[in-house]
Amino acid sequence: MNKISKNCFNLIIISGLLFNLFSCKSGETNSNDSQRDHYEIPDSLLKTLVIDTVKTSNLTNSIKFTGVVDFNTDKVANIFPLISGVAQNIKVQLGDFVKAGQELGVVRSSEMANYNVALINAETNVNLTARLLSQQKDLFKSGLASEIDVTNAEVANQQAIASKAAAEKVLSINGNNRDGEYILKSPIDGFIVQKNITNGMSIRTDNAANLFTISDLKQVWVQANVYEGNISKVKKDDEVDVTTISYPDKIFKGKIDNLMSVLDPSSKVMKMRIVLDNPDYLLKPQMFATVIVNNSENRQAVSVSTNAIVFDHSQYYVLLYNNKKDVQIRPVELLSTNGNTAFIKKGIAPGDRVIGSQAILIYGALNN
Repeated sequence: MNKISKNCFNLIIISGLLFNLFSCKSGETNSNDSQRDHYEIPDSLLKTLVIDTVKTSNLTNSIKFTGVVDFNTDKVANIFPLISGVAQNIKVQLGDFVKAGQELGVVRSSEMANYNVALINAETNVNLTARLLSQQKDLFKSGLASEIDVTNAEVANQQAIASKAAAEKVLSINGNNRDGEYILKSPIDGFIVQKNITNGMSIRTDNAANLFTISDLKQVWVQANVYEGNISKVKKDDEVDVTTISYPDKIFKGKIDNLMSVLDPSSKVMKMRIVLDNPDYLLKPQMFATVIVNNSENRQAVSVSTNAIVFDHSQYYVLLYNNKKDVQIRPVELLSTNGNTAFIKKGIAPGDRVIGSQAILIYGALNN
């Protein structure tokens, strides 16, 4: 074999080897594509999946507002100082639960002492005028006193009785304590939500600040801000969902109780008030809250669970499920979402079955 023929022979052999190599690679690629196209959901995963059926429902929009939890001022007792004095033996702290009639503290007061002295003087005067009246009646029977003297003694006695009654009422209004102390008591069952008194503090009646604020907290208010653009989208008695930072997974149900008719001049927002039942006292005054108002429109749209939606490369997708060997990726166009519901403009139809849990996991497996 000459040199040229030998080279040609070698070239043919090399070409054959390369062809076989690329054929193998192509076969591997086709095999991989075939495996990807025929992805099968494992039985262990299938048992945990939620399969949703696409349906038609009323289109609703949710609007979020920021707010703050506050105590219900219609169910609050404010305790103001009725007398001057010095605070002593304060027995409760902020946040404590108190019962109606429970002692909160003591104010030692010269005014209370004076009220007691006034009552003692009135009682003494009643006894004195009663004795004088009796003497005048005896003298009148003996002819030593006139009828006018008896009448004057009766008037003096009646005036003394009236003065005693007034002194008793004054002392009763101020706690009816005869030891020079004013006892601070809770008028209702509830929590101490404000406390502006400490031991040794001087109390003055001309101070407008309350000593205690007590609220039962069985109902609380949420005060939310509504900007001008959303005023027309909310109305009284609309149902709302309220969430807090403290309980992110818990939804508190309530209704709009009141919409203020004026805007705050500084923030340019309208105040919206929601009343919430608070049986477990989970909601505390001054907690931040998010208020979601759901508005229903007079039209319907295709809807699925938001757990069925996958977002990838600026596109929304759902996974159509026929059986564990037939799962298809379907692009969809989203109208809006409202809580756990996604409204679809196009891409799927009512009656389609989609994977409603762990969709991202299966989406990733189909794309590998």
